[in-house]
Amino acid sequence: MRTNTGPPDRKRPSFIERARRAQIVEAAAAVVAEVGYAHTSFARIAEKAGISKSVITYHFSGKDEILRLVATQFFGQGWQYMEARIAAQETAAGQVRAWIESELDFFGAHRTEFLAMRDIMANHRSEDGSYAYTDELAEEVDGLAEILARGQRDGELRPFDARGVADIILRCASGVLESWAMDPGTDLKGQTAVLLDFIDHAIGKDPA
Repeated sequence: MRTNTGPPDRKRPSFIERARRAQIVEAAAAVVAEVGYAHTSFARIAEKAGISKSVITYHFSGKDEILRLVATQFFGQGWQYMEARIAAQETAAGQVRAWIESELDFFGAHRTEFLAMRDIMANHRSEDGSYAYTDELAEEVDGLAEILARGQRDGELRPFDARGVADIILRCASGVLESWAMDPGTDLKGQTAVLLDFIDHAIGKDPA
């Protein structure tokens, strides 16, 4: 995943420059969450951050760079939160549960950033017109599929198409998050519990 978004010829940023960039990214996330990807502009980001547009252009080459950083930075923070919780589980089923539960838990605790990432990932395109985050999403499916396949090899999980089921599980989690994004009154923790119960029954071996 690309994280180095600064121009290649720029010297290493100082603490103050890093703080200013973080302020701009935070403001951009808030703007996207409020008005959507299409209506996010330098002017709105500058107003939200309480700075001039020239300050933004000093630190970033364009809106594209800022919004990509909003999404990738938050995605990286989410994975850092999830990874330790997944690794703490000894079984494949436990790791699958930890993956989904920690993902929804992290996003639920950071609604503004999640709404921004969601809108950016749905609308951001590469230069050739393709969706910009296809590779990242495929990596997520592959990672979950590896856990499921290992559980099958160990005799813990029943036979099924590991990658297909991984894709379905992640789409179900996205569906729960989408409902919560549209209606903040949605009981995200309650829906998470329902989804985890569904997953347990879908991947576990039938009792003897």
